[in-house]
Amino acid sequence: MTQSRHITIIGGGLAGPLLACLLADAGHEVTVLERRGDPRAAGYEGGRSINLALSARGLEALDRIGLKQVVLDTVVPMRGRMMHDEKCNTAYSPYSHVPGEAINSVSRGGLNCMVLDAAQSRSGITLAFDVDCTDIDVETATVTFVAGDAPPRTLAADLIVGADGAGSMVRQAMHDASPIDDGTEFIDSGYKELTIPAAEDGSFQLESHALHIWPRGHYMMIALPNGDGSFTCTCFWPIEGPDSFSSVDSPESIRTFFCSHFPDAAALMPGLVEEYTDNPVGLLGTVRCNCYHHEGTAVLIGDAAHAIVPFFGQGMNAAFQDCLRLASCLAAHDDLPTALRDYDSTQRPDGDAIAALSLSNFIEMRNKTASPFFRCLQRIRKQLSMNFPNWYMPRYNLVSFTTVPYADVMRQVARRRITFPLVALGATGICALFVLVLLGII
Repeated sequence: MTQSRHITIIGGGLAGPLLACLLADAGHEVTVLERRGDPRAAGYEGGRSINLALSARGLEALDRIGLKQVVLDTVVPMRGRMMHDEKCNTAYSPYSHVPGEAINSVSRGGLNCMVLDAAQSRSGITLAFDVDCTDIDVETATVTFVAGDAPPRTLAADLIVGADGAGSMVRQAMHDASPIDDGTEFIDSGYKELTIPAAEDGSFQLESHALHIWPRGHYMMIALPNGDGSFTCTCFWPIEGPDSFSSVDSPESIRTFFCSHFPDAAALMPGLVEEYTDNPVGLLGTVRCNCYHHEGTAVLIGDAAHAIVPFFGQGMNAAFQDCLRLASCLAAHDDLPTALRDYDSTQRPDGDAIAALSLSNFIEMRNKTASPFFRCLQRIRKQLSMNFPNWYMPRYNLVSFTTVPYADVMRQVARRRITFPLVALGATGICALFVLVLLGII
């Protein structure tokens, strides 16, 4: 084992406490500073309560800290997509032909509490909430903060980890010392969350084991199931222009728009107008950095390093993968600068890759999933994967059901664009036609 280090993690959301567990298990002393209150004070409903998609990469990390099965006992598995058209017709497309492969809908608040409990149970971890960090010095790895009415305190460490989200103070401090922040690229769509409640008997009002999508071209709505029988719906619409948040802004226009474009969902949303009016519109963007570390004293994980749009359901999973990789690099090197360079060289290409994949999947979900032709091609993909598992796996399955690095996924897809035409040219008859059709979807 490498020498024990004192590590300060800024951010007590999902990735920060999970990383703290990994580091404490390796013998390090860890302090986690969180500006918000302890979400466990109000039970699992404390803090943010929206649900997230948990898949293979996140499960690998949870398994490393002993939480995999505990978390799986709380999730609702989504085995495929359910598409809804404007005439209330539905079409189901499974994610995988492999039994048991599913994307898991999990409560953000509930998972946050479980990871915090795991961190608090370890003797090498100190958790501090309601902390206002007033100064972060990445040159000396010191953090000055105020907790409640106590006087300011300065905490010295060997390493500062920024797990403090897209608006990261640690990233800003690193950028001030040596420019690393390439900015945040926003898309022209935003999001707003709504609810389909459970039925009176507590049952689901839609198919519970599916991610529901209402694709409408330049806008869409999705719904993920919750353990209490409800669904969290998210509208992804343009912020301005026709069919946008700015154009649907009165009780009458809200009812008219939903009844026209999402009629089957609207019939299940008794609080639609009130929720739509009360809930804010959030922005969607990609954080880009040209470096994830500052020498040997500071490093970024998760959204602080590579916040992404949510259309592949990989934000949390990518952050957890960062935690595993950073812990591994710290274990492999006694020299902190070397460990952080190793981490950066692996995780930054993956951060760039999942950002690109997430933007690409937005177009697929919004524009293509409504097409019968697209769904037919999806079935061809699955058939190829089932018949030739060592030769072909759909891009979505590589991302969601394996831990193949995101950058390697992109390289595999790029290689297929070259090799598939060669296969087609060497084939005849139906086989050639089959491959040529497939080429249109890679």
